[in-house]
Amino acid sequence: MKKISLLLLTAFLLLCTTTKSQQPYNVVFDITTKDTAMHQTVLRWIKLITDAHKDAKLEVVFYGQSLDMVTQNKSVVADEVMKYAKSGQVEFKVCEIAMKHWNIDKSQLLPGVITVPDGIYEIISKQGQGWGYIKVVR
Repeated sequence: MKKISLLLLTAFLLLCTTTKSQQPYNVVFDITTKDTAMHQTVLRWIKLITDAHKDAKLEVVFYGQSLDMVTQNKSVVADEVMKYAKSGQVEFKVCEIAMKHWNIDKSQLLPGVITVPDGIYEIISKQGQGWGYIKVVR
């Protein structure tokens, strides 16, 4: 009887672990630096994640001094940003408060990059929805 109970318990636990739904792979990246090495790093992370997880949703939020990464004629990663923005799997969002501070107009942003009223609020909103959070720093 003990063997049957143990077997049933093991089968039940195995069933529970195999049918448990996996958490969605949703991550928001917080970038504030003008360091181009960090711009390249976040794109490398995006590539690794999107290659491994086709259903991942990623968002990169820019404020502080990071706006060069998504500004025409300043970005050293413009081609990659536009490619991922076009993919639909990654969104690049720029804080309008930071744009005003740095005198950057929407027309100066790379194609596919969008704006949000407040970058910090965008990040905490995503966290409130259960998204993972990564601060891009050296």
